[in-house]
Amino acid sequence: MGGRGASSGISGKGKKYGSQYKSLLTVGNVKFIKKTNRQSEPLMETMTKGRVYAIVGKDGPTDITYFDSDGKRTKTIHLDHPHKGLKPHTHHGYFHSENDSDKGAARLTSKEKALVEMVNRAWYDNNSNRR
Repeated sequence: MGGRGASSGISGKGKKYGSQYKSLLTVGNVKFIKKTNRQSEPLMETMTKGRVYAIVGKDGPTDITYFDSDGKRTKTIHLDHPHKGLKPHTHHGYFHSENDSDKGAARLTSKEKALVEMVNRAWYDNNSNRR
């Protein structure tokens, strides 16, 4: 898991693949990860085809990012901030929102809502057992 250029093993900024995020938990095809520092590049590519990553911040999941069978990012659900009044919201495309409507983001579909619920439940169930 890494930023741009993950499939080559090195990001555009020369960071080694996998060095910008730390794996925390895997549930099915969803891998929960955390940035190793504030300057970590956004997830753009992965070596695991069809993977879904849940990015975790201080207070829990903040983003859910989908990847296609080529390992390229296809959409991201932002959970922690609004976009033109939509919270959560989805951006479609490799470059964040090139496949979105004029609004720049979309409401969650029923499948996306179900995934958000599963991600939150898995994260909080896992962490409640660690206390």
